[in-house]
Amino acid sequence: MQILVIGTGYVGLVAAAGFAEAGHRVLGIDNDAGKIAKIREGVSPIYEPGLDELLARHQASGSLAFSLDLSDGIAAADAAFICVGTPQSEDGSADLQYVLSVAGAIGSAMALRPLDAKPLVVVDKSTVPVGTAARVHAAIAAKTDRPFEVVSNPEFLREGCAIDDFIRPDRVVVGCRTDHAAAVMKGLYGKFLEASGGQWLRMDPPSAELTKYAANAMLALRISFINEIAGLCEKVGADVDFVKQGIGSDHRIGKFFLNPGPGFGGSCFPKDLQALLKVGRENAHPLRALEATVEANRHQKQVLALKVRAHYDCASGAPAPLAGRRFALWGLAFKAHTDDIREAMSMELIDSLASLGARVVVHDFEAMENVKAKLGDRVEYAADFMEACRGADALLIATEWPQYAAADLEKVGGLLKAKVMFDGRNLFRPEAMKAAGWTYHSIGRVTVSQA
Repeated sequence: MQILVIGTGYVGLVAAAGFAEAGHRVLGIDNDAGKIAKIREGVSPIYEPGLDELLARHQASGSLAFSLDLSDGIAAADAAFICVGTPQSEDGSADLQYVLSVAGAIGSAMALRPLDAKPLVVVDKSTVPVGTAARVHAAIAAKTDRPFEVVSNPEFLREGCAIDDFIRPDRVVVGCRTDHAAAVMKGLYGKFLEASGGQWLRMDPPSAELTKYAANAMLALRISFINEIAGLCEKVGADVDFVKQGIGSDHRIGKFFLNPGPGFGGSCFPKDLQALLKVGRENAHPLRALEATVEANRHQKQVLALKVRAHYDCASGAPAPLAGRRFALWGLAFKAHTDDIREAMSMELIDSLASLGARVVVHDFEAMENVKAKLGDRVEYAADFMEACRGADALLIATEWPQYAAADLEKVGGLLKAKVMFDGRNLFRPEAMKAAGWTYHSIGRVTVSQA
């Protein structure tokens, strides 16, 4: 099949590369000339494992191309995927201006399609609130009388695993009204579902739209729940690693998304929860469990900073109680295997330490350039994570890169002024840290102190 993918961000690029991998012919569209030029040169604007290789291979084969002009591919397209951003508005709702703008552009370009062409299947791939499919349909219909259909097909991609998630889906959710639209979507995803054994879930568009928000809300709720339990573990002397093992072994609960840490971040969970809360308010149905999830996460992002304050007795009233101290920070991305720093705990941690007068030297394997663009010279940058520790008063860990977990702690301790660690990802076991002579703060476990 021939596909248009409009928008070349995380979702659009992964979808374009993934459909090309399945043997379809794909044209990616974006209005950013600089971005398109770089992609054509083989330079991806985002970091996602495996993406660069797919982009290069399928552009070389001719099955994947990129353009600034929607009209280049609409005449022969079987489907057009809308993969543009839906940023959060001030009131928490999803801003649909880009989605509706693309819909209008599709409507205007429909005149290029042959009169006898089958209906174009326009697919909402962006995360959108309930009712968006109807609004997209109206925006297109206002510009054309050529046949088309609108489908909701939410993405369920994890940054850092997005390629694998796309080509090996555990389910494909399709919200559509006609058998023609369903047949086109099955043709696009059939190869993936056959290989993965994933489920094909056809439903109405509003249900598909709500499914995406509900899925992210459930995962966010699990994260906040285990973080709340972790906080209680610290108070009562329990170990959250054992607790999560105990509850996760229940097949009704499962083990996924039960890792305590610094709270959730990224481009999806925070924004999608606010949008879903807004939908609830608009329909006189407040979502109280999600309100609590958001509040719990807001607190969790401060937990590591609070541990630093307590350790260094920052309640003394001094204007800059950490003045003269230098901290090494391992990890800037909101999670490992991505360069995304949106809503990352590391940004709040840096702000908290700086407000107390501390200097921070940072390291991340992929997110350094994004942080430089955001923070400039407010922090120091270390090209090597071990060197970040040289002369620092303590080490803080905000992202669970596996290289950090494999670090030689004896060497790390030798580089620091004191063997003090604030581990926001529970990369190490307290008993091992105690035996190695560390003062070790983590999440949901007893603090190890050498004092």
